Amino acid sequence: MVDKVKAKDYVATIIGDDYVIPTLGVWDRPEDIDWDKLPGSFVLKTNHSGGNTGVIICRDKESFDRHMAVKTLNQSLQCDIYRDFREWPYKNVQKRVFAEEYIAPPTGVKDLPDYKWFCFDGEPRYCQVIQNRTTHETIDFFDTEWNHQVFYGLNPKGGPVYGPAEVPPERPFHLSTHIHIARELSRGIPFVRVDLYETSGGVYFGEITFYPMSGMGCFQPNEWDYALGELIHLPASK
Repeated sequence: MVDKVKAKDYVATIIGDDYVIPTLGVWDRPEDIDWDKLPGSFVLKTNHSGGNTGVIICRDKESFDRHMAVKTLNQSLQCDIYRDFREWPYKNVQKRVFAEEYIAPPTGVKDLPDYKWFCFDGEPRYCQVIQNRTTHETIDFFDTEWNHQVFYGLNPKGGPVYGPAEVPPERPFHLSTHIHIARELSRGIPFVRVDLYETSGGVYFGEITFYPMSGMGCFQPNEWDYALGELIHLPASK
């Protein structure tokens, strides 16, 4: 579920291939990438890293810096989320690089917005919307009726604080599909975040995240750290 390549097959068995971004190739090393077989635009990723680490977007292969891409991917392959952050599901993930189809953002927007659904016991409760990652990042939260919430985050302790956008993000056209997918993929799990994208063509699966910010992020106002934590009901120990 955390291996970004294998997760696609897992997700497809639950919600179908239509919501999964097609994979264009998988390689053990960035040096093995078959550039000639890749289309004019694509996305390169490492399968084991979290957040935006190890993600390279190519919008035009003719002007794309392949040398820098290989260097960045090799740096990402050195990352070990299990060792550095103790996220145990990553311990035995075989590190690889892969390419997938480029999903264009809405017209007039540089970065594809992220819709990250915080799900508790199989029920999506709040959606975190992250916009403009490479320009002026903003973070907003909504409930399932798309009511804007007073809290925002997650932000790293002592790090930069990303708050709400001046104009709240509009309600996704395919909101009901978002909720259906998040519910299906989080069924039977005390807490998980289901990350999705939306385009004019529909909704696409991004990844499954068990530990947002590796458990070290903060919500603002501070009382929401506790309020959201109260929604987690862990199974009783045996």
